[in-house]
Amino acid sequence: MPEHTVLTLVVFWPLAAALVLPALPRRAAVAAWAAASAADLAAVLALWTAYDGPGLAYQDRVRWIPSVGAGYHVGADGLSLPLLALTALLFLCCALYSLRTRTRPRAFAALFLALETVCLGVFAAQDLLLFFVFFDLSIVGMYFVIAGWGHGDNARSALKFFLYTFTGSLALLLGFIALYLDAGTFDMAEITRRPVASGGGLALLAIGIGLAVKTPVVPFHTWLPPAHTDAPAPGSAILAGVLLKMGTYGIVRVAMPMLPDAWRRYAWVAVALGLLGVLYGALVALAQRNVKRLIAYTSVNHMGYIVLAAGAAGLAGDAAARRLAVSGAVTQMVAHGLVTGALFLLAGVLHDRAGSYDLARYGGVARAAPRFAGLLAVAAFASLGLPGLSGFIAEFQIFTGAIGGGAPVAGALAVLGVLVTAGLFLGVLHRVLLGAPGELTPRVTDVRRAELAAVAPLLLASAAIGVAPRFLLDLVEPASATLIALVAR
Repeated sequence: MPEHTVLTLVVFWPLAAALVLPALPRRAAVAAWAAASAADLAAVLALWTAYDGPGLAYQDRVRWIPSVGAGYHVGADGLSLPLLALTALLFLCCALYSLRTRTRPRAFAALFLALETVCLGVFAAQDLLLFFVFFDLSIVGMYFVIAGWGHGDNARSALKFFLYTFTGSLALLLGFIALYLDAGTFDMAEITRRPVASGGGLALLAIGIGLAVKTPVVPFHTWLPPAHTDAPAPGSAILAGVLLKMGTYGIVRVAMPMLPDAWRRYAWVAVALGLLGVLYGALVALAQRNVKRLIAYTSVNHMGYIVLAAGAAGLAGDAAARRLAVSGAVTQMVAHGLVTGALFLLAGVLHDRAGSYDLARYGGVARAAPRFAGLLAVAAFASLGLPGLSGFIAEFQIFTGAIGGGAPVAGALAVLGVLVTAGLFLGVLHRVLLGAPGELTPRVTDVRRAELAAVAPLLLASAAIGVAPRFLLDLVEPASATLIALVAR
């Protein structure tokens, strides 16, 4: 197969699998989803292994709307390949977790397969209009996941999610139109090579709002906790692990290299908003008693680290430190996706057994469910940044890059977020796993084989990055250096 068609196959293979699900037996639908996602993950890992960058590889171009300079253009590099792999792995793990699904399994599997294509398309797109199409379709897919298979007040939460994020995507479209009017094309590489005549302040504002809603950045985050609380566990894992990364990926792929003057001018805004997200997310998470809302607010905290790092990369600090900040931001995207995906799947285990996310109603679970307790402990320690796990590698790079890159006060204050996160997760472990049995503890049984197969790979990948991160950093760091060179033009 020609090299330039492989990435297109990776992107659209899940959608092709979704189209054949109606012909399969009802009980085989989720297994077919798992098989399709496993094949896609293998293909992404093959692309990763064969990639010899730096620069874009596996490019595929087809004329689409020539009157506006828009085309089907996909490619992969050190910024996108880790997120393509994360996406494929998370969808596979969610498929394994969902093997026991009995509520409209064919529709459930088909919807997730279509959503996988959309997510892969965002990270592969090298044309702004194509990026926007995939970006917008992800909102539609997740809306139906929450509305169709959620619980609680899921219809309201799905509507709030859709209205917030769709409004943000419209702002993003306005920013893309501004870039097109200046450059005469939607091709990302072409726009990156052409300086924006007006400086790009208004374009950056529109793009920044659109990406801030998706990330989400405080104060655009209010749609996130209810969406997570009322979504099914696989939906929460994909929403936190993949969809939130579309916002932060858009910062490093679009905002920073295409609007370098404006990004340098307003980098302090990103630093301030990132620090606000770090501290606000951690402190509000500390007050939660619903485990899903708690994890949702820790996502606000972790996304704040990424925004802080991206802002520090635009300041007039040491170039090596700024490169380290970008590398840490990308590593954090991967680390957060792995760990938070595992946390939401484990929260789903509690809800599956006892029908509640209320932490106060559990206690002493470790005696009844030792494997569950072990997985939850590893996931919690990974989320708080314990050395030996992926969160430590990411946060170390971010703090070092921010302090050395021109934001020493913000970088130092952001370390407090780690302290608060450590306190809240240790509190969760003490409340749920230890002590006297709670009201709902007798209903909790240990993880089943499918649940173990879904969660364990995510935590093993986190440990692999924490112990031997070179396989990831060797891919990310050259792309980070290229990005900093573009921002510094």
